[in-house]
Amino acid sequence: MPLKTINTVLATGFILFILWFGTEFVLSPQTTAPGFGLPRWPSGDGDGFLVVKGIRDVVLALVLGVLLVTGHRRALGLALLVEALAAYGDMATVLGHHGSVATAFGVHGLTASLMTVNGLLLLRETRKATATAAAHAPQPA
Repeated sequence: MPLKTINTVLATGFILFILWFGTEFVLSPQTTAPGFGLPRWPSGDGDGFLVVKGIRDVVLALVLGVLLVTGHRRALGLALLVEALAAYGDMATVLGHHGSVATAFGVHGLTASLMTVNGLLLLRETRKATATAAAHAPQPA
């Protein structure tokens, strides 16, 4: 299977996963929140912070989606690398607040690492395409 196909399938999977997860936090934060890995949840008006997390995830997914649909594959690779920092940050937050170690590494850490791999693969794919295009470009006389 060509690298471009693998990258497209992986990126699409991340976009859909992040979009789904973010939407769940917006629509039903109290139901979705326990899966995040923290030991305690905000009380009173704290639900608003959970919705903010959901909106962040939806926006992250939309940025990736726009880059994928418009064919900006190198920018998509760079965005995946940068957005992986959000998942690493979530992992660090769960660990720093004595949350579930399994969720920190198994959900947030794994997601961040796979996003990083996908981003690097996209950069590798686009580097080869850029080198090929440069090799076939007309040379000045």
